[in-house]
Amino acid sequence: MALELSALATRHYTTMVVPWNRDGELDEAALRRLVRYFAAHPRFRERGGIIANPDAGEIYYLSSAEKRRVLEITLEEAGGVMPVIAGVFDMTTAGCVREARIAKECGADGVFLMPPIGTGDLLISWDPVRYPEYWLDQIEAVDAAVGMPIITHPVTARSPQWGIGIPGETAQLICERVPNVIGWKMTYNYEGMRRMWRMLRSLERPVAIMAASGHLFHEFLSHDLLDGSVSGSWNYALEPMMQHIDCHQAGDLDGARQIWREGGLLALHEYIYSDYARLHLRYKLATWLHGVIPHYRMRPPLPRPKQAEIDTILRLLKTCDMQTIDAAQAVVEG
Repeated sequence: MALELSALATRHYTTMVVPWNRDGELDEAALRRLVRYFAAHPRFRERGGIIANPDAGEIYYLSSAEKRRVLEITLEEAGGVMPVIAGVFDMTTAGCVREARIAKECGADGVFLMPPIGTGDLLISWDPVRYPEYWLDQIEAVDAAVGMPIITHPVTARSPQWGIGIPGETAQLICERVPNVIGWKMTYNYEGMRRMWRMLRSLERPVAIMAASGHLFHEFLSHDLLDGSVSGSWNYALEPMMQHIDCHQAGDLDGARQIWREGGLLALHEYIYSDYARLHLRYKLATWLHGVIPHYRMRPPLPRPKQAEIDTILRLLKTCDMQTIDAAQAVVEG
């Protein structure tokens, strides 16, 4: 069955990092430059979008006022140029509804929803197959309040079958119950990802398969299943990633493989994703080393980098022939 996907779900969304100043507060000038960087790239402007306040943007450590300000700045700089989706999170369902209403009021094009966290019942012990309502109820509450397009960030405790992704049975139920879910982020291990491909293509309505992990994009392209993407990798590797996709979709498979393998893009992504306890830190390090943000600072309790991480990412960026900051600046802040 041919599916006509929502145009909003066939774009490549950067899960945008957020820059902090030396006082640990939002660096508004740096954020504006970051948004302009995405909006200035001709191909990304045409095919991309921005998720303001995602997991990679440290949403769990932002106040409601900070989340609103990040969204406002993103819309000021990119609204009307490319879609802006608002990450929505609060520790309570009522708070999530409030944050979604703020996103709608500000003019976001959709919302990006994450499962609830907090108590060990939710964070550690939740069985999404037996108790899908733990997240479904919250999604339905947000949907009833704002009626906006929804892209999911379906993470949960790790399982052998799915990795860190919500099991397919629960994903299917959510997609069937909430028609405003237009895109499902592929937060899965390799086998789980393949199962999700089959499940999503079996639905009676279109829900986009949205690639997440940068090191798996070539597989999505090879299977002709890259409907869109939601990835922190766009922060640090926009230029070669866009070239890789363009080559593949133009039928230049040799060119795509050259960028992917010999050109170093796969090796860069593989290092970034090699330790999930450091993933969002490495997104930010690579974005800083690429010269897109002025510093790598993350809000505690998120971690500080090791010098070895900085050295490795700098070397891998250079292998990709990407612009970088000077090596003398690429040091851990004292």
